[in-house]
Amino acid sequence: MAREGQQRDSREGGRERGRGRGRDREEQGNDLIDKLVHINRVAKVVKGGRRFGFAALVVVGDGNGRVGFGHGKAREVPEAIRKATDDAKKSLIRIPLKDGRTLHHEVRGHHGAGKVIVRPAPAGTGVIAGGPMRAVFEALGVGDVVCKSMGSSNPYNMVRAIFDGLENQQSPRMVAQRRGRSVTEIISRREGQKGEQAAAGN
Repeated sequence: MAREGQQRDSREGGRERGRGRGRDREEQGNDLIDKLVHINRVAKVVKGGRRFGFAALVVVGDGNGRVGFGHGKAREVPEAIRKATDDAKKSLIRIPLKDGRTLHHEVRGHHGAGKVIVRPAPAGTGVIAGGPMRAVFEALGVGDVVCKSMGSSNPYNMVRAIFDGLENQQSPRMVAQRRGRSVTEIISRREGQKGEQAAAGN
């Protein structure tokens, strides 16, 4: 009986160690950056009174043009963060970046009462954005950008507004494919428009 118990314990221990190694490989292979944006206490009214829990908002990205956000609720903070992180990993989207550091053009996004304006910036500007917006751009891998928020300061609205704007981001290659023209034509035309605007401003 003792020998059978030892064999069973060794088999169970081996299975547990195998599962642990699998999780480690999965986490190391993902190489994702996760940012906790907001966490707040929530209450659910039940028959016996109120049951308290926590809601977490997390942004996840690979620092190279992929980003997503998610939220989760649980009785404990770590579990809420874990659920939000898993939800964010399922909703990753690809955003085209210019030179791997900024956006190609200005975008505007809104969700509910929250509105944001995101503009590309020259090298060395840095991320000029606050709160939830900074977390999104750091996870996305943007190094130079200027962002302004208007209306609601609710972090959920702000994050959704940023994603609404980022989903409209288009690279010159995407515009060229849609219009049936070459990338060179699109870029030269864009630079010509910038020159005309600068001349008009002077």
